[in-house]
Amino acid sequence: MLTTVAKKSELLPGKAIAKSFNNVPIAIFNIDGKIYAIDDACTHAGGSLAEGEINGMTVTCPWHGATFDIANGSATGAPAFEAVKGYKVVVEGDEVKIEA
Repeated sequence: MLTTVAKKSELLPGKAIAKSFNNVPIAIFNIDGKIYAIDDACTHAGGSLAEGEINGMTVTCPWHGATFDIANGSATGAPAFEAVKGYKVVVEGDEVKIEA
């Protein structure tokens, strides 16, 4: 089942926004026109990944510098060692949808 979580027009290239999906905060990224979604809360201390610095396909948590792969949510740098959940994203027109 697909659920609309955002509009593609809300997502500026190279930026992220925070939304909610099934009452879970998620970060939605626009990287070179492709849309990705992962849980928004860093697994180290809960910082918002949507507010983090984006460098290529990596997002850095603004609280303590943990890094995550935007494509799949894997933890790529300490102090986080546990991945965040990644979501399958489908874009239909201007609608960004996530598979539940």
